[in-house]
Amino acid sequence: MDYTSAGVDIEGGDRFARFIASIKSKAVGSAIGGFSGGIEFDPSRYKKPLLMSTTDGVGTKLLVARKFKKFDTIGIDLVAMNVNDLAVCGVQPLSFLDYIAVGRLDEEFLRDIIKGIVAGCEEAGCVLVGGETAEMPDLYQGGDFDLAGFCVGIGEKDAMLPRPGAMGAGDPLYAMPSAGIHSNGFSLARKALPESDWGELLVPTRIYVRELMGLAASGTIAAAAHITGGGLAGNLVRVLPAGLAPRFTWDWQVPRIFSRIAEGGGVAEGEMRRVFNMGVGIALVVPRAREKEFLALSADMAVFPIGELVRG
Repeated sequence: MDYTSAGVDIEGGDRFARFIASIKSKAVGSAIGGFSGGIEFDPSRYKKPLLMSTTDGVGTKLLVARKFKKFDTIGIDLVAMNVNDLAVCGVQPLSFLDYIAVGRLDEEFLRDIIKGIVAGCEEAGCVLVGGETAEMPDLYQGGDFDLAGFCVGIGEKDAMLPRPGAMGAGDPLYAMPSAGIHSNGFSLARKALPESDWGELLVPTRIYVRELMGLAASGTIAAAAHITGGGLAGNLVRVLPAGLAPRFTWDWQVPRIFSRIAEGGGVAEGEMRRVFNMGVGIALVVPRAREKEFLALSADMAVFPIGELVRG
């Protein structure tokens, strides 16, 4: 016996690593294929530099990608789910790593995933410094696979979000629009929609790093929340101080995909709001005194009002 007959293609894995290293992009690190990877940064730019890290995956959106054999967008999702979590803290993503687990190495589909990851890193201003591709035929059957991402960023400790002392009752809430359901709620969405409509769900998660870093630096926002699993209320309360609660108007134009899910699955309105982002990718708390300045800075970001903070 040998490793190949046991189902593991060492040479294929090496070829894939060489393919990643060959990608000409500033978002691909020079140490791909090594035992570890990193990037240089200038700590003198910060008074109190704080390294932050996050990890996330894409969930059962992978099943939709496999159904349609379309793998060039889920890499963007993987990056987005991580870098957005850093950016809402006022943290600039620096380095990204991926973990891809498969039952069998299929270099064509792996290349599509990596191209999406690199595109996401380019948009987020971070670098793919390494990763792991694990071929495990006894654990993953047929076309089964899984993705995970890991990201490290840096922020100025005293300028990070949220800023609890800058929030108060009456502060307006604004939203940055989502591009559909992003990468959450797919276990429900797949059951509510016919398979012929699943393709629409592959629109990748938006990356908000550049916009959020600019707003955080301006001081015109006191908090930001990435709207993922748990919906709008469940995620925004994570960045609010005790004694404050969000009150949403729910009067904005919700993308049609959400009403189709609700109608197709008979999903109650409360459950839709609890599971999905309902058109809100990022929720923002804006101090009342900075609202006009915020609106001027965000004029090209398509932000829209969604409510206000109240005592509670």
